[in-house]
Amino acid sequence: MVFYEMVNPHSERHATARSGWLRAAVLGANDGLVSTASLMVGVAASGAANSAIVTAGLAGVAAGSMAMAAGEYVSVSSQVDVERADRAVEERELAEDPEGELTELTAIYAARGVPRPLAHQVAVALHKADPLEAHLRDELGHHESSAARPAQASLASAASFLAGGLVPFLGLLAPTSTTRLVLIVLVTLCGLLVAGVLGAKAAGGRVLRPALRVLIGGALAMAITAAVGQIAHVSGV
Repeated sequence: MVFYEMVNPHSERHATARSGWLRAAVLGANDGLVSTASLMVGVAASGAANSAIVTAGLAGVAAGSMAMAAGEYVSVSSQVDVERADRAVEERELAEDPEGELTELTAIYAARGVPRPLAHQVAVALHKADPLEAHLRDELGHHESSAARPAQASLASAASFLAGGLVPFLGLLAPTSTTRLVLIVLVTLCGLLVAGVLGAKAAGGRVLRPALRVLIGGALAMAITAAVGQIAHVSGV
């Protein structure tokens, strides 16, 4: 007797499994770059000393990292609460009206193009195996690969913010106040470009549009903050 091992000949790797931490990491890196650089540019444009720019930048990185971590954890935890509430609703409905839930699942498959008799057979088979998971997946779109993970999102966001926030400090290597301001902007734009490219590649999408989107947004943020700093300097605030 010959035994055959079933192997998927067309193995695929999708970006969905990375969506949770990838979104948080991309957001954290971009926010770290833009907010820290904008803060440093604004202070530098006001004519402040180098020590003040460093202090402002470090305070921004520390505060931003903690804020991103806490914000992501609270936000994603709210998504977990919603998923748990949906699970509780489905558990109750399956207990109170299993036939109605079977009809509902059959209708879902039929609406997707499966012939009605076959849709009913599939729904019956899944109800015998694991009705709750079938409804969570096919009725509500809950998947293990995209499930909310607060701790993961929080750590990814804080770490990427910290990494991105340190990049603008390279601009302080310039010898004069004017060149420092220019170098902060340049290294930040380079960092944004790299972050946009890496984020697009990790997501499995095209590179040009996401990179340009991040680059233009960051440039506008720094320009506006520099203008505010210059106004404060001129007005003597």
